[in-house]
Amino acid sequence: MEIYMWWLDLDLASKEWLRENLRADELPLPVLQGIAEAGGPHPDNPAAVLTPADWDFIETQSEFVD
Repeated sequence: MEIYMWWLDLDLASKEWLRENLRADELPLPVLQGIAEAGGPHPDNPAAVLTPADWDFIETQSEFVD
């Protein structure tokens, strides 16, 4: 599923962590859970939860006023 389809439903704490840790190799469990609960991917490999395009979205398109 594309990030723009679940980003708005992602909890604020997870959004802030992702913005502050752009392109992190590993995501903490609470962030992974937040992504899954918002309707995002459920990866077998936690390091592969976000694609390069997802990170680009987080960096350039997401708004800080969520």
